[in-house]
Amino acid sequence: MKSTLKKLPISYGSGFPTLLRKEIKRFYKVAFQTVAAPVLTAVLYLMIFGHVLEGKEVYGRLNYTAFLIPGLVMMSVLQNAFANTSSSLIQSKVTGNLVFVLLAPFSHLEFYAAYVLAAVFRGIVVGSGVLLITAWFAMPSFEYPLWIITFALLGAAILGSMGLIAGIWADKYDQLAAFQNFIIMPATMLSGVFYSIHSLPAAWQVVSHFNPFFYMIDGFRYGFFGVSDISPWDSLAIVACFFVVVSAIALRLLQKGYKLRN
Repeated sequence: MKSTLKKLPISYGSGFPTLLRKEIKRFYKVAFQTVAAPVLTAVLYLMIFGHVLEGKEVYGRLNYTAFLIPGLVMMSVLQNAFANTSSSLIQSKVTGNLVFVLLAPFSHLEFYAAYVLAAVFRGIVVGSGVLLITAWFAMPSFEYPLWIITFALLGAAILGSMGLIAGIWADKYDQLAAFQNFIIMPATMLSGVFYSIHSLPAAWQVVSHFNPFFYMIDGFRYGFFGVSDISPWDSLAIVACFFVVVSAIALRLLQKGYKLRN
């Protein structure tokens, strides 16, 4: 089956709003699983780590529980943005209903934008839920809200794009699970969500600087407390470049119809 993804920009009257609405409704219909469950997981992380490390300070002045909250929020944003696009594509490929999307007159840009924007929306919804619930344990400050919004949106868009790439590449659930378990999960968990990298040995600090997820977490946390492991401008530059790379890859795969034409 030949894909009909056209090389056209998003235009008024296109099917883009319909596809976007379809992707949002897809996770909204099972909100108990796609929103409530991740929020509960984040709260459990906070209760366990917050209790074990209660009284510990980070950056010499931050209570550990307060330090942990932005990391958990951003981790939830990233993981759920990835899950939204990747699960949607693999489900459509396995069940065979992807053909109905490909037959519609969408451009590859419309396809990309609809899936990634829906992923960003889900990530922000889950992250907001985590922030609202965990604020009962320790209300974080909001020193620079613009940095918070910028890194949340960029991070969600990056993981939405990566989910799109994974969903296109994977032919079955096992392959997608491997992508998530051996790439996304380790990169997220080892990105400074639970610790400042300055607490690591020097060698591991160097390794952490090769993890783009670290810059998303660190820049996001800077928006709350005004302190970070590196300059937020450096983090923003690296995250923006990473976004350009992964979005270019995703768009190229869609344009070529890789694993979508047949």
